[in-house]
Amino acid sequence: MTENNNIQSAIETTPSEKKWYVIKAISGQEKKIKSYIESELTRLKLSDFVSQVLIPTEKIIQIRGGKKITKERNYFPGYILIEANLNGEVKHTIRNVPGVLGFLTETKGGDPIPLRPSEINRLLGKVDELSEAEGTVETNYTIGESVKIINGPFNGFTGIVEEINTEKKKLRVTVKIFGRKTPVELNFGEVEKE
Repeated sequence: MTENNNIQSAIETTPSEKKWYVIKAISGQEKKIKSYIESELTRLKLSDFVSQVLIPTEKIIQIRGGKKITKERNYFPGYILIEANLNGEVKHTIRNVPGVLGFLTETKGGDPIPLRPSEINRLLGKVDELSEAEGTVETNYTIGESVKIINGPFNGFTGIVEEINTEKKKLRVTVKIFGRKTPVELNFGEVEKE
């Protein structure tokens, strides 16, 4: 009898293993849903079963009116990562949060499948890489488009976009100088749409 009690108490005091799962959510509402999940788990005192809720994002730099605007964009729209021990109550609570469509499963209505350690390490490595990156520049310029130069020695000139190099954040613009077409290399921040 005492042996069974000792085994039972050992099971109760052993910290349960948490694994990473993928939650399918309504795209565009991931931050709100993450907040709902966290508040619901806190309200029901289930926070100990969840280590973290994560929305992988990347920094995007857009240039509007010659000014850099930094935004965050979801790297996996419609998905939220969660590190948790999904005992019955935790799984049920998360599934019933508004905006949650369910867990990533092998079969429809099946049990949530945890990510393999190699998958989550690769994903978390990518998340760290994205958060440390200075941001990728999202440009809304197209080849053949007319742009106005707003900075530098050609300030006030207009030209045609000939080439876009997003890695270097530069444009090659053909500008008419003294009646001759001259190619000029400019940073994204030195031009604006006409």
